[in-house]
Amino acid sequence: MAADTVPRPVVPRSEKTLAFRVMAFVAIPWLTLMVKLRLHDTGHLPKTGPFVLSPNHYSNIDPLIMGWAVWRLGRAPRFLAKASLFRVPVVGFALRRSGQIPVERGGAGRGNQPFTAANSLVEHGRGVIVYPEGTLTRDPDLWPMRGKLGAVRLALENGIPLIPAAHWGTQALLPRYSNRISVFPRKTIDIVFGEPVDLDDLRGLPLDHQVLTEATARLMAAITALLETLRGETAPLERWNPAQHNQTEFGRLEPGGETL
Repeated sequence: MAADTVPRPVVPRSEKTLAFRVMAFVAIPWLTLMVKLRLHDTGHLPKTGPFVLSPNHYSNIDPLIMGWAVWRLGRAPRFLAKASLFRVPVVGFALRRSGQIPVERGGAGRGNQPFTAANSLVEHGRGVIVYPEGTLTRDPDLWPMRGKLGAVRLALENGIPLIPAAHWGTQALLPRYSNRISVFPRKTIDIVFGEPVDLDDLRGLPLDHQVLTEATARLMAAITALLETLRGETAPLERWNPAQHNQTEFGRLEPGGETL
């Protein structure tokens, strides 16, 4: 798969805030030293207007790499991010100033606040990046596991494109559950963007569990198919479900699969 030649579009001033400029100034030179980023099928990410972007997730550095890719394509990356990160000095300040959205794990005590904030961004024409798995995949071979309903709910509620994406290579930079970045040699990371998930037959229907589950199944199938093209492999027929393997949704796993 040949990587796209990515132009350097101008980010609209309303998206390119001072906080984003500072973060890009600090992070991008550092990332460039460690990573060769190759972007594929970039035309599927809207150049203007709202969208929900949903990638796979298997390394804690995934959001930084995906944010860099979205920035290169002319959009300001905004995530639904773990609320605990907002309590980290400096990091929390940068997250708040750049409009990231805190999410408490399990949704405890927060109700619909994250999606209210995300809907507000959408109303102003912004894009939102939502990891449908909700956490790092539990699949032992790093294939996408079962998805949660939030990404498709946000897209259906607002009638906006739901863009699947997949990346491969971040595990070489920062392995799953590791805290040690491998700086040398320089790593190659590929990211491919898919066509918007076809939800036309579901739009306008009541957003009950059946509709959201069907939409999520389509999204996860699209992400998995993209990842298959990057890896040159075929994913398992059955998607990994932590509950069926006596695993909790969150927390680091030991090599044997037990939650720490």
